[in-house]
Order: sequence, then structure tokens, then C-alpha cells
Amino acid sequence: MTNALTKPRRWDPIVKLTHWGIVGAVIGNAIVTEEGSGWHIWVGYGLAALLALRLLWGLVGPREARFAAFPPSLARATNHLGEIRRGEVVRHQSHNPLGALMAYAIWATLAVIVASGIAMSGPPPSDPAAVKGEHGEQGEVAAAILQTVIPSARAEEAGEDEGEEAGEGAESEGEEWLEEMHEIAVNLLYVLIALHLAGVVFETRRSGREVVGAMIPGGNRRT
Repeated sequence: MTNALTKPRRWDPIVKLTHWGIVGAVIGNAIVTEEGSGWHIWVGYGLAALLALRLLWGLVGPREARFAAFPPSLARATNHLGEIRRGEVVRHQSHNPLGALMAYAIWATLAVIVASGIAMSGPPPSDPAAVKGEHGEQGEVAAAILQTVIPSARAEEAGEDEGEEAGEGAESEGEEWLEEMHEIAVNLLYVLIALHLAGVVFETRRSGREVVGAMIPGGNRRT
């Protein structure tokens, strides 16, 4: 059973740009750049810009690219699972309900990755090649924020030496917390990407639609 809600169309150029740009940035920082290096930081800022553009486009872009076209809904996702079990193929205006949940999950995870990465690295270096090492200058910004938000009463009472030790402890604790959050979010992103790819393959085989073709030049369909 097929219900054609909308005519199949291509995704607009901004959606395609942000989609493949984010893919390239994730792959680049996963297997090309060194963690904490200047290039890793610059690619991270590029990822942040692409994510921001896509989120802005979700407010002002074409109808099928806007958040209103694919709101996150567990109820709709459950109904979509029922359609799959019954063998129904329903054409959705934009992402199908399961695809919508996946899109929001990926964006949220990317936002955590970007925020924690920027907090650890600070501004992008003027010379990317000059910043090397496992973590570069990560943690300095986070530590400063942490020391402001969580002042140490003991440091004020115990004098300069103990204050320095407390500050170093807060810096280390803040850096470790950010690194752990960053790593967890990155690993979660890999899981979501694997599920996303599996969903694309499944939907293509189930409905016969060129899901990938919607995201490449010359493609004429979408999920």
C-alpha cells in the first residue's frame, strides 16, 4: 500500500551542503587529524559552523527542510513502525518519523561534541600546524570557567600555596570531565551513524526509493 503525501523532490542545496560537510568533518577528525591538534580544532569549528547553518535552515529554509515538517514524536515513530509491519509505504513530506528522531539525536550529539571540544580547546589557533600533541592546549578555558563557578573556600583560608593546589585540582577535574563527556558523545555519534546507515539501506530496500539519491547532485528522491 502506498500513500503519496508529496511528490518526491530533491533536498535543497543547503541541506546537501551541511549534510556532506558534516560527514566530511566527522571523518576528517576521526581518521585524518590528530586529537587536540590545530587542524583537529579548526575542523571542529568548521563542524560547528555547518551544524549552526543547518539548524538555522531548519527555521528559515524551504518547507521540507524546516523542523515543522518533521517534529520529533515517539507516537508518530510508533505508528511508522506499524506501517512497516503492515507493509505500507507512506510518502512523508520530509523525513519519516524514525528518520526525524535520528536526525535530532545526531544533531544533539554533535552539539555536545562541539560545545565540549570548544570548551577544551578555546579559540582556533592562528597556525594549525603549530599546535600538536594529544590534547594541545585543551582544558585551559574549561578550568577557568570551573574555577569561577566552583570557588574553593579552602583556598581562601589556607593561603596562596594551598590555593594554587586547589586551583590545579579544579583544572584537572574540569578537563577530565570535559574529555570524558567529549569521548562519550563521539562514541555515541558513531553508534547513531551506524544505525542511520542501516536505516537508509533498510528504507531503500523496503520502499524502493533512492534515499541516497536525494542527498547527491542529480538525485530525485528522499526519505
